Amino acid sequence: MPDNDDLISVQTYRNLVLRYEAMHAEINGLFQSHPGGTETMTDQEVAQYRDMARQRDELLNEMRLLEQQLLDDENLQPE
Repeated sequence: MPDNDDLISVQTYRNLVLRYEAMHAEINGLFQSHPGGTETMTDQEVAQYRDMARQRDELLNEMRLLEQQLLDDENLQPE
């Protein structure tokens, strides 16, 4: 049976996934409103895109790290 730390980690992971998906959708929306991609964006919009992409990448890195920790913990659990 999972302990409280495991449940907290899974909840944290789910939160990260939701935040990642929201950021990804926001980036997609920005590109859908600019069919030519960054070529048709203003400098401010390009800066906004880069900031959102950086945040999305950071969320993905956090997800991967937590994923690995959860898998490592699972492998250490006695059967």
